[in-house]
Amino acid sequence: MWFEIQGLPAVTIASSEFGQAAEVQRKALGMEGARYVLVDHPIQDATDDEMRGKARAVLEQVIAALTV
Repeated sequence: MWFEIQGLPAVTIASSEFGQAAEVQRKALGMEGARYVLVDHPIQDATDDEMRGKARAVLEQVIAALTV
């Protein structure tokens, strides 16, 4: 959020389990335009290779969100 407040493009990346919480936070902070991308849950116990796969799966979404 700090980057967004500074006017710098930013994208939050979170587990899909927290999609609703991300929406609530955006609204509570008055930042409805803040962008976020959700990766498949769970991530806490994912291996490095699994995390790389999750990152690859959302890469295009992250790029698109940054270039809007």
